[in-house]
Amino acid sequence: MTDFFQNNTVTSYPEITKTDFKAINNRYFKVIVIQTALIFIALFIIAVFMNYKDYFKLSEYSMYLYLLLSVTFMATLLLKIIGFKKRKYAVREKDISYKKGVFFRSLTTVPFNRIQHIEIDQGPIARYFDLVSLSVFTAGDSSDDLKVSGLLKEEATQIKEFISTKIDG
Repeated sequence: MTDFFQNNTVTSYPEITKTDFKAINNRYFKVIVIQTALIFIALFIIAVFMNYKDYFKLSEYSMYLYLLLSVTFMATLLLKIIGFKKRKYAVREKDISYKKGVFFRSLTTVPFNRIQHIEIDQGPIARYFDLVSLSVFTAGDSSDDLKVSGLLKEEATQIKEFISTKIDG
């Protein structure tokens, strides 16, 4: 009797690391800086308000709080600068990949046959710079499985249409 089920050992793997990844648009760096600055401005306002009202009786330590916030802002900004250069994506014949991260690097690849739907999102700051985010969703999960931020709207639309034609067959 012949076995119909075969499970052969894979001897060679496709090398995603040798793929030419494309950097996201440089204007997205401005979006990252503005978003980070807005968060820390809000934190500074909260710190000033807390110091003014003296809720925690920490007025003598307020200078250390402001110094801590400033150092944290600078360190965060430095990490954002370094991390920006690591954000890259690749659209291949059968999948889309995105890599990012400074300390915790990640490479996410989603094959087109697993994609449920694709969305193009645009926040208010990104809209000012005419940039969008492309989110790829697979079946069975409510969150996006892959999100490429910092694309030009035309480029994201082209990628979305390309993937949609691949999904529809």
